[in-house]
Amino acid sequence: MPLGLGRRKKASPLVENEEAEPIRAGLNVSEGAASEGLPPPPSSLRPRLIFHTQLAHGSPTGRIEGFSNVRELYAKIGEAFGIPPAEVMFCTLNTHKVDMEKLLGGQIGLEDFIFAHIKGQRKEIEVYKGEDALGLTITDNGAGYAFIKRIREGSIIHQIQVINVGDMIESINGHGLIGCRHYEVAKMLKELPKGKEFTIKLVEPLKAFDMISQRSGGSRSGSGVQLGTGRGTLRLRSKGPATVEELPSAFEEKAIEKVDDLLESYMGIRDSELAATMVELGKDKKNPDEFAEALDETLGDFAFPDEFVFDVWGAIGDAKVGRL
Repeated sequence: MPLGLGRRKKASPLVENEEAEPIRAGLNVSEGAASEGLPPPPSSLRPRLIFHTQLAHGSPTGRIEGFSNVRELYAKIGEAFGIPPAEVMFCTLNTHKVDMEKLLGGQIGLEDFIFAHIKGQRKEIEVYKGEDALGLTITDNGAGYAFIKRIREGSIIHQIQVINVGDMIESINGHGLIGCRHYEVAKMLKELPKGKEFTIKLVEPLKAFDMISQRSGGSRSGSGVQLGTGRGTLRLRSKGPATVEELPSAFEEKAIEKVDDLLESYMGIRDSELAATMVELGKDKKNPDEFAEALDETLGDFAFPDEFVFDVWGAIGDAKVGRL
């Protein structure tokens, strides 16, 4: 069947590229799949791996093990530090800073150090939407929290100093967003009427003393913590047990980066784990129709537009032959 003819429902109007970025901030664990997937495997079948962790604002070092997805990871962090798992907003790897380039997604290096960022101050801000785009890129943690991953310089939001990278979006105009995916939040932001004010409630991550004065751009790492050097990764899955895998090949890394760029360009979201899933689905397909069918079967809820699917297919092909 030709690509795009009777394949799937049409996508809603595209979100502009500043408005949303996935997590699943990319995360490999989706909110919907978490409740529909297989039951957690018995502990005897889970990888026997131990990770070191701290609370990002400061804490003793804890040791956690026996988790297969993001929700279980947050539960283990909660047990280690005596806090409710729902207090964990997101995790970064090998840095305590709110560095969006170091977000924990669906894969953890076997020697990575996990820093958990927990809820801090709540704030409510009135924002006047004077332009079509607010300048936000949104991601999510794979466990029901959408938060700000990027703020475009010179944008409406960039001028509001109390809104920062890492802030969780709790509600917009009284509409609760806990449990929503990044693309749903981005769509809501996009559809807010221009020329009117809206109210946004945010929760910022609890900060250590040396982090209070900085407004992070989410693009640099500066921690003195030694980076993990293990070549293997623990891949967290929403269905089935976690698995230990090799790091992506050079081809896969280039393809994932390009597909992530396309996600932002077309849909206003970034999600390296979603991009990795798309590359995995497409790398062994013979033509774009096979690829489109695989996307529909695995990621049908996104309703990707046909032109986006063609561009992703092209990016995977370019990466294979070294054109990226």
